[in-house]
Amino acid sequence: MQPLLQAAALAPTLMPASIPSPDWSGFDIPLPWGSLRIHAYALCILAGIIVGLWLTSVRWAKRGAPEGSVWDIVIWAIPFGIIGGRLYHVVSSPDAYFGPGFDGTGDLSLIPQIQRGGLGIWGAVLLGAVGAWIGCRRSGVKLSAFVDAAAPGLLLAQAVGRWGNYFNQELFGGPTTLPWGLQIDANNPNFPAGMPADTLFHPTFLYESLWNLAGVVILLALDRRFNFRRSRLFWLYAMYYTLGRVWIEMMRIDDAEQINILGITTRLNVWTSIFVFLAALAAFLLLGRKGRPEPDTVYLAGREPDQPVTAGPHSGAVTEVRDPDDVVSDSDSRGNLRDNHSGSRHASDPTEEAAAAPAGSTPGTDATAAGHSGSTATEPASEAGTGK
Repeated sequence: MQPLLQAAALAPTLMPASIPSPDWSGFDIPLPWGSLRIHAYALCILAGIIVGLWLTSVRWAKRGAPEGSVWDIVIWAIPFGIIGGRLYHVVSSPDAYFGPGFDGTGDLSLIPQIQRGGLGIWGAVLLGAVGAWIGCRRSGVKLSAFVDAAAPGLLLAQAVGRWGNYFNQELFGGPTTLPWGLQIDANNPNFPAGMPADTLFHPTFLYESLWNLAGVVILLALDRRFNFRRSRLFWLYAMYYTLGRVWIEMMRIDDAEQINILGITTRLNVWTSIFVFLAALAAFLLLGRKGRPEPDTVYLAGREPDQPVTAGPHSGAVTEVRDPDDVVSDSDSRGNLRDNHSGSRHASDPTEEAAAAPAGSTPGTDATAAGHSGSTATEPASEAGTGK
């Protein structure tokens, strides 16, 4: 019993009282002309893309999409998304690039340096959707079907990619005394000026990562239950993500563009999240009123794969494929076919019945056994033309 009591007394001191700051942010690859720096931030983004693509490809295949089309789409969506995410970040946090108040004291050369961090999700989603649309059009599939398949994978990619902020020691929240407070190196440029070196901060990267992981489970469960179509699962993703992003964004203390709307001044990302949430809610409800698409297919109209024409199991019919060179002309064939209305051959040709009939017999009396109409040559046309 005594060892157990001692272990219990030491447990608080053995457990970490905070999340330590990372002591590794990447590695260098030696080259003949220098070295190539591989940043941990970039590795996190790459890992997020890989796991997101894996989940998306599995779901896309289950929807009956053409094999390999997911790669034809993402080869457009990913570059567009990265560019859009960077542009949104530059707009929402312009001081480093253009200077405070756009006074020209910023450094424009920092804009393409993505390895330093800074990708805005809504710019990535917006421009990434443009790239996905191009890829979908080229592959002959619906963008709405693809974004439904990709929504959980997108959220999973964000959950993994957020850890890049940890290695860059950026985008953290305000001071906290909670046991999971985040340590930031006091000599890091992102450390707030005037605060004690041992100050702990809210790990907003961790909050968002856990929020997104929970969202992946929720989206998959809801889609399994309701089988969403018409991009409704994507709009559900947008609602879920922005709902968490509002409260997480308001905890951050990094520099960001402030916007005043209706007398309320807050970060641009907060307003963006609010507006996206409302737009996603409206789209989700409106699309729900249209019901399920008929037919439920991922293909664009007119781009469905060719289906071979086969006879039904009980029809007894056989599909005949002819060589175009063996097809006779319409004028030549008409003289060799029976008249559809009288059961006889062309009027200009002698009938076999007349040539073979004995004297005194009436041509056409054996029409029921020899033909399909069951009528004689002397029957009125109105009666001979009836049938099934």
